[in-house]
Amino acid sequence: MRRPGPRPFGPALERVARAAAPATALAAVQRHWPAVAGARVAAEAEPVRERDGVVTVACRSAVWANELDLLAADLVGRLNDALEPVSGRRPVRRLRCVTRSDAAAV
Repeated sequence: MRRPGPRPFGPALERVARAAAPATALAAVQRHWPAVAGARVAAEAEPVRERDGVVTVACRSAVWANELDLLAADLVGRLNDALEPVSGRRPVRRLRCVTRSDAAAV
């Protein structure tokens, strides 16, 4: 009897991770954030909350919060473009950019 060779573990692990991920708008935004925002921005800011389509992004500094406020319209559009095929709707209405210390207080 001939046995098949070993199969890659990566695809199976990806399926398990997708199934285990919470089905919330915040989880979807967090999953797509690095690709949408870019590596540099994702290293400085991360989505931490979502309520009624408003995503709170915690930034490392006030300078980054201000910069993301200026980029918010573009980021919202790109997030919705990434999320729409999954959800069938545009779940993000706006970004609320705060410093990390402010995000802890909210």
